[in-house]
Amino acid sequence: MPQDRPITMTDEQRDEFLGNGGTGVLSLSAGEDSPHSVPVSYGYDSSTETFYFRLAVGADSSKADAEDSHVSFVTYDETDEGWQSVVAQGQLEGVESEGIEVETLAGLDRVDIPLVDIFEGPIREISFEFYRLVPDELTGRVEA
Repeated sequence: MPQDRPITMTDEQRDEFLGNGGTGVLSLSAGEDSPHSVPVSYGYDSSTETFYFRLAVGADSSKADAEDSHVSFVTYDETDEGWQSVVAQGQLEGVESEGIEVETLAGLDRVDIPLVDIFEGPIREISFEFYRLVPDELTGRVEA
C-alpha cells in the first residue's frame, strides 16, 4: 500500500486542528451553475460542532443569498508531518433566525473569527452578517 494514503482524523484531532477559528474556503450552491467559492474566516465551537462565519454582504457581494444555502466548507494545512484537512457540509443559517438566538450567542462567545482583509475598499465600509453552519457531514483527514 502507498505510504501517502489519507486517514480519517479522530474527533479530538479534528477539534484540535480547527481550534476556535481560522480560515478556509466556503462554497455556496448556485443551482445548476458552478458553486460560488470564496475564502472566509471562521470560528469553530467544538462543544457543539458548529462553525460561525462573518460574511460580507451588500450590492457588490455574491454572498447576498447565503441564508439557507447548501454549502461546503474546507480548511486545510500543510505541516512537517504532512497535510491535513476538514470538510463540513450542510445548510447556512442566519444567526438571527428564530429559535437559535440564545444558542448562537453562547457559541459566538466560544469562538474567535479572524478578521481577514481581502476587500478592495476600506474594511470599515463593508457590511457583514453572521451565519452558522451545523454540519450534516463533518470529516477530517490527515496524510498517512
